[in-house]
Amino acid sequence: MAAIKEAKSRAPDAALKPAAAAAPPPPAHVAIIMDGNGRWAAARGLPRLAGHRAGAQAVRRSIEAAISLGVEWLTLYAFSSENWRRSTAEVLDLTGLLRHFLRSEIAELNGAGVRLRIIGDRNRFDRDIQGDLVQAERDTAGNNRLNLVVALSYGARGEIAAAARAAAEAARDGRLDPAELDEAAFSGFLSTSGIPDPDLIIRTSGEQRLSNFLLWQAAYAELLFLDVLWPDFGPVQFAEALAEYARRERRFGARPG
Repeated sequence: MAAIKEAKSRAPDAALKPAAAAAPPPPAHVAIIMDGNGRWAAARGLPRLAGHRAGAQAVRRSIEAAISLGVEWLTLYAFSSENWRRSTAEVLDLTGLLRHFLRSEIAELNGAGVRLRIIGDRNRFDRDIQGDLVQAERDTAGNNRLNLVVALSYGARGEIAAAARAAAEAARDGRLDPAELDEAAFSGFLSTSGIPDPDLIIRTSGEQRLSNFLLWQAAYAELLFLDVLWPDFGPVQFAEALAEYARRERRFGARPG
C-alpha cells in the first residue's frame, strides 16, 4: 500500500484536482457499496477469489482518491450480514483477505493519517480477527486525515433492531425518558453514533438498490449507481462521482428559494 503513503507528499493528479477555486467542496462523507467482484472474475474466466483480490486493489485506490479529493469520511461496505450465507470456501477467502489487510496494511494506513473504524457484528468473526480489528482501531485512533469506516458483518435492519433494543433497555433502567427519544437521540444508539450521515452513496456494478446498507443514515443521501464493476473503480471514477454530486441540488425536503 505504498501508494497511500506517497499520497501524503505528492500533489494530486490532474484528474483529482478541484475544477476551480470556486468549485463546491466535496461531500464530507462518501459511502460505497463495492459490488461486482464475482462478475469481474467470471468475465475473465477466473475464480471468484481473483475478483475479491482485484477488489482489494480498488479499495486501496479509493482510499488514495478520497485523501486526494479532500473527502473526510469514507465508508466501505465490505462484508454484509447476508454474506455469511455464501459458500464456506468463499467466506474463508473473504475472511482470509480481511486478515491480510489487517496484518499487512494497517501500518500504511496509519502512516497516511487514516483512522479506521469498524461497524457491524464483529463477534461473528474468529477471535484472532476480532483482536486484529480492536488493535487496528487502537493503532489508528489518533489520525484525522481520513476517517475510514469499514462495514463488516453489517446489516442495517439488524443495526436498527439492536438500537431499538438498546433504547428500550435504557428506558427500562431509567436512563432514558421515552418522551425524549427523538431522531437525534435514537441515532446515538446506532453503530454509527458520532459519524456524520453520508452525503453520497455510490454503488458499482449497475445494480440499483441499497442492499441493507445504512438505511437510517441514507435518508437524505444522494444515490449514484455506476455500471463499472468494483475492481475497475479508481480515481477517475471517484472524481467523476464527486463531479456528479456537485451538480445536484440538495434541498432536504425544502422548496428552493
